[in-house]
Amino acid sequence: MKEPLVELDGDEMTRVIWSLIKEKLVLPHLDVRLEYFDLGLKHRDETDDAVTTEAANAIAARGVGVKCATITPNADRVKEYSLKKEWPSPNATLRGILDGTVFRKPILVDSIPPMVRAWKKPIVIARHAYGDIYKNVEIASWGAGEAELVFKGANGLEERKTIAKLKGPGVFQAIHNTEASIRSFARSCAAYALSERMNVWFGAKDTISKTYHAKFRAIFAEEFGSRTEELKAAGVEYSYGLIDDVVARIMRHEGGVLWACMNYDGDVMSDMLASGFGSLGLMTSVLVSPSGAFEYEAAHGTVQRHYYKHLKGEPTSTNSVASIFAWTGALAKRGELDGTPDVTAFAKALEAAALACIDRGVMTKDLVPLTTTDVKEPATTEGFIEAVAAELEKALAAK
Repeated sequence: MKEPLVELDGDEMTRVIWSLIKEKLVLPHLDVRLEYFDLGLKHRDETDDAVTTEAANAIAARGVGVKCATITPNADRVKEYSLKKEWPSPNATLRGILDGTVFRKPILVDSIPPMVRAWKKPIVIARHAYGDIYKNVEIASWGAGEAELVFKGANGLEERKTIAKLKGPGVFQAIHNTEASIRSFARSCAAYALSERMNVWFGAKDTISKTYHAKFRAIFAEEFGSRTEELKAAGVEYSYGLIDDVVARIMRHEGGVLWACMNYDGDVMSDMLASGFGSLGLMTSVLVSPSGAFEYEAAHGTVQRHYYKHLKGEPTSTNSVASIFAWTGALAKRGELDGTPDVTAFAKALEAAALACIDRGVMTKDLVPLTTTDVKEPATTEGFIEAVAAELEKALAAK
């Protein structure tokens, strides 16, 4: 490898899995240079979350990062881990610094048919990676009163709008976005669609949000309109619809489309798609920055319940496929950017080994009810990774 791969460690059960993947599946076969950052919750607290910013800057400089799932602490986590404060979402910080778009794609397995009968091809979610409720400001009022939305322009002009006049306590939330970020989102979607030859659907609610959502719609129309000939030559079509119509339409479509979603919609709908295609453990996620940086991770969380069982010494059966594919996605991209096809080929071999294990009935407990293959007994967390390691060894030896 010509450049280091930036590694971002994480929390709980996924941290356990992360170590196993690295030690059993990657390091025995590749001489990988890793630039390591510990984004475990305790270390983020110890560094006042500076480590997250350092990691984001490293990804921007090196071009490719791979991230383990992390905890976004709430009040209960502050108490559990004796934290200084409720630190922000590491993913939101990474997205804020790197900008770009999160693309989430289901991992298709022959022996696990989609729950939605119509789906025959992958449906890729493009999630806008900036703003909305992930950078919100909230107030809980203590009594009757009036709330206003105020914009003070740098030129001294001011605009004010009344949000609500309340007769008692209430709650208020302000969200924002930037034209530059929305435009970057649209351009990223166009670039991805062209590279994958996929039609693009974008859904919002401009009939209700006649300024905020309408701005997204207008920018998407501009960006895709400016590339009409290029899109036509590639056989790619762009369409806009109200988000509720798009959701209904997606349930009846065969797939093979890129579904562009605003930040919150993408967060929710990617989980729905993951479940519909099989499991949250079968969903890839990559943040693509306009600067050309890539950050790969699993789309799921830290699997807290299994971690508590692990701490008690009890056996677990945690799906590691999405974490494996985070590593393979990052390695393949590193190989592509470095011009080292052997690294990319290894990544593809590791993916094939993981899928082969599932297809012959070696899988974790969450996949057993979904598979068409006979499963004698669900694999443990460690057992599945050991099986993938053996399958990989066999495949590499055959080559």
